[in-house]
Amino acid sequence: MSFSSLVSPGPYHIISYGTLLGTTFFHSFVGGIIAFQVLPRPQFSALMTKIFPVYFSIQTAIPVVLALTYPAATSAFGSSGAAGIAGVLDPDNRWSVLAPIATIFFTGLANLSVIGPATTKCMMERKHQETKDGKKSYDAPPHSQEMTALNKRFSQLHGISSLLNLGNFIATVVYGFTLASRLD
Repeated sequence: MSFSSLVSPGPYHIISYGTLLGTTFFHSFVGGIIAFQVLPRPQFSALMTKIFPVYFSIQTAIPVVLALTYPAATSAFGSSGAAGIAGVLDPDNRWSVLAPIATIFFTGLANLSVIGPATTKCMMERKHQETKDGKKSYDAPPHSQEMTALNKRFSQLHGISSLLNLGNFIATVVYGFTLASRLD
């Protein structure tokens, strides 16, 4: 390893991409599922309430790092193509680079700034309604009209968040194919 590899954006780009893919895959398909299966509902909710802001922050910040560290294309004759933001915005990279990185950023940002906080607020409202009703939100029906409406709202928000997260994961994998094609 030479000093030039330490100042090159390439390694930071690959490490950032790997961190994003690994974090998203593990949380979506391993850790979240196992936590749901083994933790009682209140502990699972408390855990996710703490994890999601960090998780969505990672999904929002790393695409910025990817754009800043986007490496210039290389050929047998040296570098060709712009690096960094200019490379991401290059018209030739619109669908293979810009679209997936922008998708990753905006899906993470939507979950971080809009859907996640709305879901947490809805969870707190359900908790308050549980106290009023003397019954858990996840107990068998019948529920009060208020709890029924809150459960429906929570399901909608959770579904939107899940779809955004799936879009984020798909865009991350698509961008991985772009990176892999540059290794040939």
